[in-house]
Parts: sequence; structure tokens; C-alpha cells
Amino acid sequence: MAGFALKVKCKGGQNIVKGLTAHSTASELKQQLSELFSIKPSDINVLAGFPPKSVNLSDNSITLEALGISSGDTLIVEEKLNSEAKEKIAAKKMEQETQYAHIAESQLNCPGILMRKVVPSDNSCLFTSIGYVLNGKVDPTCGQYMRKIIAEAVGSDPETYSEAILGKPNKDYCTWIQKTDSWGGAIELSILSNFYGMEMAVVDTINAIVNRFGEDKSFGNRIFLIFDGIHYDPLFLEPLTPDGTIQTMFQVDDETMLEKARQLALEAQSSRQFTDVDKFTLKCLICQSFLKGQTEAQVHAKETGHMNFGEVAA
Repeated sequence: MAGFALKVKCKGGQNIVKGLTAHSTASELKQQLSELFSIKPSDINVLAGFPPKSVNLSDNSITLEALGISSGDTLIVEEKLNSEAKEKIAAKKMEQETQYAHIAESQLNCPGILMRKVVPSDNSCLFTSIGYVLNGKVDPTCGQYMRKIIAEAVGSDPETYSEAILGKPNKDYCTWIQKTDSWGGAIELSILSNFYGMEMAVVDTINAIVNRFGEDKSFGNRIFLIFDGIHYDPLFLEPLTPDGTIQTMFQVDDETMLEKARQLALEAQSSRQFTDVDKFTLKCLICQSFLKGQTEAQVHAKETGHMNFGEVAA
């Protein structure tokens, strides 16, 4: 049986809490959260569910089961603020709204063009792309944190993530995925979709389809990535209005954006904006070497650091 684990988010970071059970008490939960985020147990406020609602932890002896907290839940941890601190936060509200304007979740049917944001080709492009749509900036350092999230999720559930699924023993995979030269794919997307609580739609330019991770989880929000066979980039909506802001996160019931993604997949395939490393001879556009198949391309990329490939026309 998989262990009891909770995903917890706080302004100081995110983590996975393990070691509790359904019969653990509110006091035990607050103590773990206090150690993780350096907040006094008495100052901890926990929100759960969607939309997030405050969980009453005033009774230290009440169990997590009685509170409706189950393994796999995501908890938002806040520090209770005094009146002075609340006033300071209110004073910065305008600044914060501007800072996070790229996550314009309420802007349904906003006219604009779905565009690609190019991120570094450094074996962590999947993680950097997800970081961009979440935070609005290209930050290659976010990859190591996401690799840790994946390793902990896989390690805590060896039944689901068996050798047959991973292609290697569970423990070996957990070591492998935390290496900076390990590429992410479908397994990693599925785990991160569940961790962040949002659907991740990947525009596959080889097959001209959109693969949706977390589609069956009834998440409220969706992000878009594009994949050309080797490299991932994030997608964003560039507004047509001059005073608009880019948008990287969308509501799942926004069918307009999903259709834009499907059209982008078709256009990319028709203009050969993909690298089908299983069916075509590749040319390294940096050193001009010719390579055959996915294995040669990956070996060449790891040995030389060259990540820019093009197809050789038949």
C-alpha cells in the first residue's frame, strides 16, 4: 500500500509531508508544517480543497481523517498575520497583481495568438517550460526542485511506479531522474500535473495532436507546452491589444484555447517544425554531423551538448 503523503505549499516553498497517517492529529500536522516552513504551530493556518477553505485546527487532538484530509491532498499553509502585517500586504496589492498578471485565469476567450517561448536546451527543458508558465520567467534552476518532487512521488508508490512502468527499478529511477542530464517525458508530466493540480496539455508537432495530462482529474486550470520530438517549450497567449498582458494559464472549460493548440499542432506538422528521431535522418545544426535515429541523437546531445537538430529531407 502506498504511504500517506500530503503536498503542502507555502510562500516559503513547496514540499511533500510524509510520516503521518489518517489517524495523526492536528497537533502532529502543525508540528511537521512548523519544522518545514519555520512557522510557530500556533500561527499556522491551513487551507484545503477547491476553492481553498480554511481547516479548523483549533482542536489539537482531532484526527486528519476527521478533518477530511486524505493522502494525496494539497494543503496551502499560511502564517496568521497581525493587523499591521495585513496592512502592509494590502499596500502591495497593486504591485502583486502586476507581477502575476501573466496568470490571467479569468480572461476567458481573450483575443490573441498562441506563441512559443524558447527555453534553453539543457536536458531540463520540460521543467524550465513548466516553471515559465507557473512563474512567468525562464528559470533553469527550477528543474532540480521538480526532479525532487518526481523522485519522492515515485519512491513513495512503488506499486504504481513499478519497473515495468519506469523501465528500471524504482530506486534506480529515483536516483536517475535527479541527475541534471536526465530528460523528462510522459511519466514526469503526469506526476507534475497531479502535484501542481492542473492539466498539462502538450502540443505534439510530430503527430499533430494535443496530449493532455491530468485530463481525468477535473482540475480547474490548464497550461500548454509544445514538443518537437526532442525539446519542450512553453506556450503563451500574446494579446492583440497593446495594453494587454501575456497569459500562460487557462481555465479547462476554455475550449477556444484548446482549439488554438490543435491548430498549432497541425500547422507545425505541415511546416515540418518537428524532429521525428525515429523515422528520419537528423543533422546537427551546430557541428553539421549526420545522425540516424533517436539513440544516436541523444548520445550526440549528451556527449557534445549540441541540442539543435534538423531533419534531412528524403
